[in-house]
Formats: sequence, C-alpha cells, structure tokens
Amino acid sequence: MPEPPTSASVRRGRLLRTGAAVVVLLSLAAYLVVQYVSGGRPAPRCTVVSGNGDGASYSFTAEQAVNAATISAVGTTRGMPERAVTIALATALQESGLRNIHHGDRDSLGLFQQRPSEGWGTEQQIMDPVYAAGRFYEHLDQVPGYSRLPLTVAAQRVQRSGYPQAYAKHEPDATLLAAALTGRAGASLTCEGRPSGTDVRKPGDPATVRAELVRDFGQGVAPATGIGEVTVPVPATVDSAGGGEQQRGWELAHWAVANSSALRIERVSYAGRVWTAGDSGGKWSGADAKAVAGSETDAGEVRIVTAQ
Repeated sequence: MPEPPTSASVRRGRLLRTGAAVVVLLSLAAYLVVQYVSGGRPAPRCTVVSGNGDGASYSFTAEQAVNAATISAVGTTRGMPERAVTIALATALQESGLRNIHHGDRDSLGLFQQRPSEGWGTEQQIMDPVYAAGRFYEHLDQVPGYSRLPLTVAAQRVQRSGYPQAYAKHEPDATLLAAALTGRAGASLTCEGRPSGTDVRKPGDPATVRAELVRDFGQGVAPATGIGEVTVPVPATVDSAGGGEQQRGWELAHWAVANSSALRIERVSYAGRVWTAGDSGGKWSGADAKAVAGSETDAGEVRIVTAQ
C-alpha cells in the first residue's frame, strides 16, 4: 500500500505546477508582444513561378529568399551554370531548409551544414553564406561531369551525406528558384517586400543595399547610390554563366526583390517592368504588358528604391 504524500512532496508538486503555469504565461506574453509589434501579420513570403507555362510555383519565406539569392549570386559570379545553382539550392534546402543555422549534427553549421572538423573552414567562415556557398561550388566544380549527373549523385559527391536520396525531393523547387534567380527568361520572383518585427517604420539605406550587392556579386557589379536609391548598370556585353544582358539584368532585379524585406527595398525596375512592395504580394507590372523576364525593352540598368 503506497504511503500518503508528505507535506514536503505536496509543496514540491505545487511549486512545479506553479512554475509550469508561469512558463506558459510568459510564453503567451512573448507571443502577444510579437503579434502586437508585427501587427499580428504572418512573416513575409515570396513566390517563384515557372516560365514554362506549366503553372509550377514555389512559396517560401523572406529569410529563405535572401539565402537563396546569395547562393545563386555566388554561383553565377564564379561562372557556374544554372545546373550548379540548382544543385546548390537543393542541397541547402535539404541540409538547413535554406536557413543559416548555428547547429546541426556534431559540429555541422550553416546553410550547407559544413563541418569545421572536416576542413570546410572556421565556424565564423562557415556561418558567412557567401563563404559557405563558395566552398560548396569549389568542391562541386571538382566533380567530373557534375552537370550531367543526377542531382542526388552530384550533391552527394560534395556533401557525403548519410541520406543522399533526400536531395531528390528538393530538385523541383530548386530548379524553379535557380531559373528565376539566375535571370532565365520567363521565370519570375515576387515577394511581399514588407518588413517584419520591430523595423516596420525603419527606412532603407542605399549604402547597405550597395554593400550587400558587392558582397554577393563581387566588386564587378559596380552599383551607384543616390538619394533613396541604388542603380546597377547592366553591361551590353555580359556573360553571366552563359547568359546575356537581359539575363544578367533579371538576375540583379530578382536579387533585389528577394532581399526586399531584409533591406527595406520598396521598388525595383528593369526592362520596362516594375516591382512594388506590398501586402498584396508584391507584383511585377509594366505598361508594355510583356513577360516578367525576356522583355525586348532595352534597359541599361536595374533601379532599386529603398523605403523612406
């Protein structure tokens, strides 16, 4: 027959229940504060749509869009083809969900879950998305015929994952992302473009936009800053991973849209088309009513306007 509870055990039980109740109340209070600050709205999102007329699309968060745009920019700046960008994006989707996380299996870190102990770099280096993406492409470029290999095989040659087949499920989404972010004709990227959290009223900074462009694309991108805007020249002769002027222009324009929430970008224009931030989803529009990419309009620059 069990012994009756002592007064000490009763007090401990009450304290535990009280502590649990306090934790729940604090969590609820924190949630309500976040909802109040953000206006109760969900996190801003982005959507990429196929240019093949098949209706394929992929929706993802603004945080993922920033990282995807960096991965793509680093790849094309290195002269890697669209297939390489697709492989890199599918790998990051599997390894981290396209989030720059500070944890993982053993000492794995960052977008690609690279390990300092395996020679990928220091912890600080791996947590830099530009560095991490560059290291991935460096290893991928050493895989013979990687562009002709199945995506799972190419990614596994770099990653040496315990679950190599897991990369396959991300290939359709990665293909859509790569098409838009490398500027391929027809593919389009839209984002709501609104900030989240406590920076709702914070203005954008053209100097920061310029610094991020140079960080992702390198010094050759040559953006110029003005009052409330950044202009990025698109050379008439350019070979961005096999593409031309229009592809390079749309690559830069879609990079700006992908970074719109993080950098407080309000408007992006290129080739007679304009993207404007807004809760309606941030759509591309233009008087010429042509496709989002592949327009024949001659435009020598991408114009990025920040929030004031």
